[in-house]
Amino acid sequence: MANKKKYYLTPEGYKKLKAELKHLREVEVVNVAEKIKEARELDSDILENNVYDAVVEEQTLLENRIAEIEDILANAKIVENNDKNKVDIGDVVVVKAEENIHEFKLVGSEEADPDKKYISHESPLGKALLGAKVGDVVEVETPITTIKYKVVSIK
Repeated sequence: MANKKKYYLTPEGYKKLKAELKHLREVEVVNVAEKIKEARELDSDILENNVYDAVVEEQTLLENRIAEIEDILANAKIVENNDKNKVDIGDVVVVKAEENIHEFKLVGSEEADPDKKYISHESPLGKALLGAKVGDVVEVETPITTIKYKVVSIK
């Protein structure tokens, strides 16, 4: 039996996925079932019913997302880091690169969201920051250059 992948989630990320799963099961599944019923009523010749085909595809995507979330939740490791001496998943890290200050939240890959400055622990910067302490300088290789980040604080 193959080892299942562990998904690292913050408590907030876990709750968010649980809420999404509940919404998908209780609202979206019902909506798609209603759409399928309506699409069947549009045309008795289902073989040429494009609306029906689109709704069946939507149902497949919905079922896949539900299965994905169930797998993540079943194999989740909730990370609650109380040790603010070194960077770990769930921490907000303030770093300085050259003269710029950046603040990132280190999260598991399932919660990564660059727009919110949530970076995955599996990303190059996330890997470099894991285990770093205040005052440490970490280096991140980019295709163009190497960027040095100094850890200013860990929240």
